[in-house]
Amino acid sequence: MNVFYEESGSFKVGSIVSRSDASLQVDTQHGKRAKIKSANVFLEFNSPLADFLPAADKLAADIDLDFLWECSPDDEFGYQDLAADYFGHEPSAVEAAALIGRLHGAPMYFYKKGKGRYKKAPQDALQAALAGIERKKREQEQIDGWVAELKAGVLPEAIRSQLMQLLWKPDKNTLEFKAFDQASRETGLPPLRLADKVGGIPSVPDYLMAGFLMEYFPKGAGFGKYAPPAELPELPVSSARAFSIDDANTTEIDDALSVEDLPNGNKRVGIHIAAPTLGVPVDSDIEKMVLSRLSTAYFPGDKITMLPDDVVQAFTLQEGRDCPAFSLYAEVTPEFEPVAFENRIEKVHIAANLRHAELEQVFNEETLANDPGVDYPFKRELVWLWQFAEALEKRRGKYDPTRPVQHDYNIDVADGVVSITIRKRGAPMDKLVSELMILANSEWGRMLAEADIPAMYRAQSMGKVRMTTRPEPHMGLGVAQYAWSTSPLRRASDFINQRQLAAMIRGEKPLFPQGDAMLFAILRDFDATYGAYLSFQDKMEHYWCLKYLLQENITAPTATVIKEDLVRIDGLPLRLRIPGLPELARGDRVQLSVVKVDLLTQEVELRYTGRLDHVEAETDDEEN
Repeated sequence: MNVFYEESGSFKVGSIVSRSDASLQVDTQHGKRAKIKSANVFLEFNSPLADFLPAADKLAADIDLDFLWECSPDDEFGYQDLAADYFGHEPSAVEAAALIGRLHGAPMYFYKKGKGRYKKAPQDALQAALAGIERKKREQEQIDGWVAELKAGVLPEAIRSQLMQLLWKPDKNTLEFKAFDQASRETGLPPLRLADKVGGIPSVPDYLMAGFLMEYFPKGAGFGKYAPPAELPELPVSSARAFSIDDANTTEIDDALSVEDLPNGNKRVGIHIAAPTLGVPVDSDIEKMVLSRLSTAYFPGDKITMLPDDVVQAFTLQEGRDCPAFSLYAEVTPEFEPVAFENRIEKVHIAANLRHAELEQVFNEETLANDPGVDYPFKRELVWLWQFAEALEKRRGKYDPTRPVQHDYNIDVADGVVSITIRKRGAPMDKLVSELMILANSEWGRMLAEADIPAMYRAQSMGKVRMTTRPEPHMGLGVAQYAWSTSPLRRASDFINQRQLAAMIRGEKPLFPQGDAMLFAILRDFDATYGAYLSFQDKMEHYWCLKYLLQENITAPTATVIKEDLVRIDGLPLRLRIPGLPELARGDRVQLSVVKVDLLTQEVELRYTGRLDHVEAETDDEEN
């Protein structure tokens, strides 16, 4: 005697070897001995074992499901009753097995209610399920069509419109993703390679920018609608005539300087910072922008500003205007010793916006050492401020004339052509501005701490830089505290600190008291976002450096060892790891050869060819 039984969701047959109340020992059609539960047996039959399942499957294939559904009772039924009605006679074992198989294999038509028992699906549920099957069939046909186009090197328009989304933040439930993923697997190409092959990546910078915008500006880099700045309060006008020093491309001019002679022989140095908080009410549209964007994002050739252009223009320290400003005045002796500080919220006349390119020609180390007698705007003030800056650097314990020369790199991009220029770091105009900004940030940080008003501080210990709401030393700068406050048009940290400064200066209750949870949240978000913006800037600069290697046909660059296998390519802001680099000392210069540059993946392969000489290596300064 043979049996037809169910096991693990499929139907099998076997020849009975022995039987007990609850189980049977059977030899399967493949010659294996198996123990099965009696409850899983549907039928017993005497026909040949090998022919039974093929015959049942063939008969089941001829059973029309729609007709079977229509002739099924509405109530729950057993397969025996339906088989008798369907075949018009007591079914044979093969006919019964065929019907069981058909019922079991059509869960959309029949719901399983127990062993051999079923209930027909309601008509609306069946129609919905069938419609779903038809929809999936059509979707698969669409997917197959797109896959065929992609494999043929053609980018379907439906996928083109979503390509950046597919590459950066794919929704795996969409047809476009399923087609692109299937084509990637079938061609053996990674998604980015496939996108490039079908012409979807005409510009790598645009591809990188798309990912950045998707992550940090999901609604786009535009500002949308917003209420304009509020009317400014009446402010006293300073007697100072201030000037700023910035790059030619700078539009967000946050800081300016002034120098005035005092009757006692001392000088009064003014550090004047743009005051957007005076015209941006708490919880206003513009403040929400600040807390959403948190910083201006910079990258070669462009930037995404924290504030809209019209808001920037309302508060930037523009030449020829009386601009609202937070001013820190320092009284300085002839020995360049600050002896008193004063804070004011006022209007300051901006007499000039000095630009690096023009100023550096007349105000540089050579002209300071050997005055050629050439006059230029604010010469007397600039020379004195340079001397004051050197004194401030010495006070911080950071003055070191023997320190190796360090460089800054300007990367400019125009019509896809990149130019990289080198400027010596610590040039007089750079040091002048940076020292006075360090003075303002450290002194304002001290004053806020003494007033028990929290702020967003930058601290450094054991080489690690972090943000905190309490004053802590910044060892890299050599100051007891450092509260970013001098770039409120470009950084949310400075904007928030300016609100706290305003409360301190006016003697009012600060917006954020000690322990305020919102201040911690803003600090956390700012720190993460600021780091992400810098990372994107590094990624874009890395790409343009690789582009420069190809553009200038640089095949044998030299480099300086930073540590282990990490080197800095000479003449470029490009740090790379060189596999197989022998053990060398920091500062060793090496000769390399370019093996491969892949702009699409921003990868470069270099090979070490020999050691050249040794130089004093540059150090990396986080604040610079």
